[in-house]
Amino acid sequence: MTDAWIADRTRAFDSSGIRKVFDLAREMESPIDLSIGQPDYDVPEPVRAACIEAIASGKNSYALTQGMPVLREKLQARIDAQYSHADRRVFVSSGTSGGIVLTLLCLVNPGDEVIIFDPYFVMYEALTRLVGGVPVLISTYPDFRIPLDRVAAAITSKTKLILLNSPANPTGAVATTAEIRGLADLAQQHDIALLSDEIYSQFCYDAPFESPASYNPRTIVIDGFSKTYGMTGWRLGYVHGPAALIDTMIKVQQYTFVCAPQPVQWAGAAALDVDVTEYTEAYHRKRDLVVNGLSDLYEIANPRGAFYVFPRAPWGTGSEFVSRALEHKLLVIPGKVFSPQDTHFRLSYAAPDEVIQRGVDVLRRLARG
Repeated sequence: MTDAWIADRTRAFDSSGIRKVFDLAREMESPIDLSIGQPDYDVPEPVRAACIEAIASGKNSYALTQGMPVLREKLQARIDAQYSHADRRVFVSSGTSGGIVLTLLCLVNPGDEVIIFDPYFVMYEALTRLVGGVPVLISTYPDFRIPLDRVAAAITSKTKLILLNSPANPTGAVATTAEIRGLADLAQQHDIALLSDEIYSQFCYDAPFESPASYNPRTIVIDGFSKTYGMTGWRLGYVHGPAALIDTMIKVQQYTFVCAPQPVQWAGAAALDVDVTEYTEAYHRKRDLVVNGLSDLYEIANPRGAFYVFPRAPWGTGSEFVSRALEHKLLVIPGKVFSPQDTHFRLSYAAPDEVIQRGVDVLRRLARG
């Protein structure tokens, strides 16, 4: 095999920097791992039991492409009750990542522009390029607020999609009501698709979660079970939006992911009845543990959701600072993984308290040089 065999579209981006750190963590003895955005609690017992029961009772065949009724109908009822949109359908995807892939495949033509807020989840820019789209990055530094005036100025005849992630990875920022409503209005005025990645919707600490779908009925929403229920390896997500788009995504799913795993869908139906308050309250406290432990030495825009803090490196570039942290067995992610700017680093507090405290202690020592 030679390099000439490799498709050109794969050269538009590198392997995920997050995965590189994840691989490093497996090789390191007793690391202080604050790198990966994966809950530190296990899947709740009723959800595990539902999956085991589904497997034991023979629910192991292909699922319906659009999702099994046990889950899809339950999701549809909840979505209808929340939004009361006449034209809002849901289907079950193979993880939220699968939902994002299908959304971009079904919306973005080569040359179409996609507005992405910088810093951004690593997948957004890479997948936009993979489908032939043109990422249009709008900086939200230093406070990670959405600059509606710059969004309006960035819209052109080629703009197809605005991609919102709130609560956000990597910053933990939560868009304000004014920002959410402003994006919803801009998308409607210019007939642009608005995609809302709401995978961290259960992790809002200072105010209730808001979706742009409350203001713009054509908003496409992506959500899933990975973060809320600790089901990251189970690959279960869902997408809801205008019926014509959802039907198209189901058609494309038939030829790509085929379906989400059937036993996991039965588990997902059980998960919808599980109260996750204890998890979100614990992560609220963990957020405060990190912010209170570092804010006197680091420039931090207080994260109001998700489970990340995105501090500015106190000296050097973000990459240089992360390299020094590695010498102390502290694993965090350089900000340049999520941005063209190499000034910050991402810390995940989805970890036991004692690991968080060890990380805070190391970061306090490093800040002093």
